[in-house]
Amino acid sequence: MIFSKNTNKGVAYTKLAKWFNDVTESGFKSFNTISATFYSHYPEILNFFNNRSTNASAESFNAKLKAFRATQRGVVDIEFFLFRVAKIYA
Repeated sequence: MIFSKNTNKGVAYTKLAKWFNDVTESGFKSFNTISATFYSHYPEILNFFNNRSTNASAESFNAKLKAFRATQRGVVDIEFFLFRVAKIYA
């Protein structure tokens, strides 16, 4: 809800802080791990509001590279590997 209803980074920061407090006060210990993860990465998470973009394209390209590397059964010649990647995905 924070990402779909807010357009301002400051408002999202406030709502995320309220969510942290709600999770802490709820008493559910299983959510504390999730809350701690969000808390340690909240500046990066809130960067979404700078221009509403994500790193999905980079993650997709990384997955393609891993799949390509797996089909080659490892990389011995790095220069040739980068050449092939540039020819296929560039």
